[in-house]
Amino acid sequence: MDTAIQTVIETKKKSQSFRRHEQATAFWFIFPAIALLLVFVFYPMLQAFIISFKNYSLVGAGDVFVGMDNYVHLMKDRAFFNSLKHSFYFAIIVIPIQTSVALGLALLIQKKTAAAGLFRTLYFIPVIISTAVAATVFKLIYNKEFGLLNSVLKALHLPVTSFLSDPDTAMNGIIVLGIWKGAGFFMIIFLAGLNNISPDLYEAARVDGASRIQQFFKITLPLLNRTMAFVVIMTTIDAIKLSGLVFVMTNGGPNSSTETVVFYIYKQAFTQMRMGYATAAAFVLFAIVLTISLIQMKLFSKDAD
Repeated sequence: MDTAIQTVIETKKKSQSFRRHEQATAFWFIFPAIALLLVFVFYPMLQAFIISFKNYSLVGAGDVFVGMDNYVHLMKDRAFFNSLKHSFYFAIIVIPIQTSVALGLALLIQKKTAAAGLFRTLYFIPVIISTAVAATVFKLIYNKEFGLLNSVLKALHLPVTSFLSDPDTAMNGIIVLGIWKGAGFFMIIFLAGLNNISPDLYEAARVDGASRIQQFFKITLPLLNRTMAFVVIMTTIDAIKLSGLVFVMTNGGPNSSTETVVFYIYKQAFTQMRMGYATAAAFVLFAIVLTISLIQMKLFSKDAD
């Protein structure tokens, strides 16, 4: 009896020792990632948050604590709110169109045909093209004097347009480029989601007499809920933080009609050297994006239920 009890106790000790060893091994595997996050993400974020309460400049000796002044002035800054409006305009247009295009492309290339691989590559090429290169090419396409767009309009005997020089159309030109460049990435995400749907479900639906449209709305869309949530949230974040395309194509013009909020933050920090003010704007943007993402996650989780 004593021997059996002793054996059980030793087994438990060995099990506990093995667990501790596993936990220690797991810790050392994740330690490099944790260290990198602490040093290059969380510590800079903490420092940036502190700077947002200062009159901090990249040049000179300005490092004065001003409390909430940066945030108060930001709430009265019309240029900041205009930049937010431009970012949200871009997002509101891009999110539904880009998501629809990406899903449509995924449905087109889902079928296993001889040309499917070729079309996947063609649709994905815009994603891997450098932002600067893509923006420069589209800038040439939109050129009023020798651009491809106006050449087509002339051939159709339509009036030419100065696409990027007109405040009413400049943002639309950037939107077209943004959709063209981002749709391929989300197409791959949708394709992965579509491949996870069992073909048996479609077979059963066809036996019951369901049309392709009914199959799409009754099977495909509901089962793509989680994938759709990921795509919409990521598209929203990418759209609101738009800056690279604006920097190359219009530099925020004409008349600040394409100045997005991230481009505004860049100008405040590195053109006007108001790092404290720019950092405050960045944290306000962070709070806005976080709130929108949480609301979207809540809405999609309700749909899943």
